[in-house]
Amino acid sequence: MILTTVIVLAAIGAIGALVLFLAAKKFEVKEDPRIGQVAEVLPQANCGGCGFPGCGGFASACVKADSLDGLFCPVGGAAVMSKVADILGMAAAAQDPMIAVVRCNGDCDARPRTNQYDGASSCAVAASLYSGETGCSFGCLGLGDCVDACNFEAIRINPVTLLPEVVEDACTACGACVKACPKSIIELRKKGPKSRRIFVSCVNKDKGAAAKKACSNACIGCSLCLKQCQFEAITIENNLSYIDHTKCRMCRKCVDVCPTNAIHELNFPPKKKVEAAPAETAPETV
Repeated sequence: MILTTVIVLAAIGAIGALVLFLAAKKFEVKEDPRIGQVAEVLPQANCGGCGFPGCGGFASACVKADSLDGLFCPVGGAAVMSKVADILGMAAAAQDPMIAVVRCNGDCDARPRTNQYDGASSCAVAASLYSGETGCSFGCLGLGDCVDACNFEAIRINPVTLLPEVVEDACTACGACVKACPKSIIELRKKGPKSRRIFVSCVNKDKGAAAKKACSNACIGCSLCLKQCQFEAITIENNLSYIDHTKCRMCRKCVDVCPTNAIHELNFPPKKKVEAAPAETAPETV
């Protein structure tokens, strides 16, 4: 009796396995081998900077796409995209290198603390509870969610200013820090030739007097930079200046006229001092 039961169960198991095998073969979804080839040349950072959940998803999207327009791996950059294009027989669209910038200039001197936060060490938690430790409700909270989100150790909190700093050589422009910041003070901008950039390091949308009272380095929307720019790269909306990095010619004239030093210039050489012309002397009378 027991032997018969064992034989019957074994037969049922064998038939079930055969049915599953035949079904798997019939309904098998064959993967394009190029997906694996593309995935091999990707950096496997799985950071999501490309807009897909991982390198596998990005590789699949590249293979299925008719062109590589709009598809870019920020970690691998142009070199990796060139390899992807060669595998797929497509042309890789040129794209300027990007980098994260921190748009808050409210250090401890410019933005004094008015209270002390004693909750969970998380910017997301703090932002959901109140406006912050200073009079500026728009500025950086300094609790390091951006640091925790970065897989490349490309951002850190300055112990003196308590503001995030981007490590340029390590930043891959994956955008993880941008997504992690609840105050939206971090953005991706063109890295620029020789890594030179100009941007408004402020997101305060209060009117001038209120913004200046909360932070002495705040943009006050005075429009001096707007009037100075000859390339229509600067706009003012909600009392806040913004420099379009696709239009900026980096002449630095806006930096010179900003009364609060809210406009930052990075990695530029020092400006040459213009020596005053010698005063003309009146001819001696005889």
